[in-house]
This record gives sequence, structure tokens and C-alpha cells, in this order.
Amino acid sequence: MKRLVLTLGVVLGLTSTGAFAADGDAKAAESKNSMCIGCHGIPGYKASFPVVYSVPMISGQNAKYVENALQAYKKGERSHPTMRAIALTLSDQDMADLAVYYANNK
Repeated sequence: MKRLVLTLGVVLGLTSTGAFAADGDAKAAESKNSMCIGCHGIPGYKASFPVVYSVPMISGQNAKYVENALQAYKKGERSHPTMRAIALTLSDQDMADLAVYYANNK
């Protein structure tokens, strides 16, 4: 069973920590994360547009989750005006880079 789980993890692109092994480059994201840290890098931060909203910390979050969330904002499947505006400026590569960057920052 343990071998099956490990094999499944490798097939799905998961590492032993649960982070998605995306084709992202964490180093490249260092120059792309300035738009993220202003909200997601402040513990307990609450945004006030369009309503008061508790901003989640994304450091250590699963890379695939972050990437999927950014894609959903870009497609309009998630609705937060600020996140949608930011996601619309990101390429797929930017999203993958940021996802891996935040997954590796715990």
C-alpha cells in the first residue's frame, strides 16, 4: 500500500511534502511576488475592498492549489476584484513560478 501511494504521488507530480511539482521556477518568482506580499505576507491582514476580507497566508500552501486558484481568478471562476485584476496580468508560467515559490516558503 505504501508503495502504491508513493507511486501515485510520483505519477501525480507530488513530492513527499505534498507540494505539486509544477514546471515553476521559484527563483524566477522572486522578481514576480511583489504584488503578492503586500497582502499575503502580512499575518492577520484584512483587505477592505470590496468588503472586509481576511487575507489567507499562502506560504507553504500546496503549489497546485495556488496555481489552480490563480487560474480560477483569471477565468472569473473565483470572484475577488483585486485577485482577478492581478491574475489577468499573469502568464501561465508566472502562475507556476509563484505557486512553487510559495509552496517552498514555509
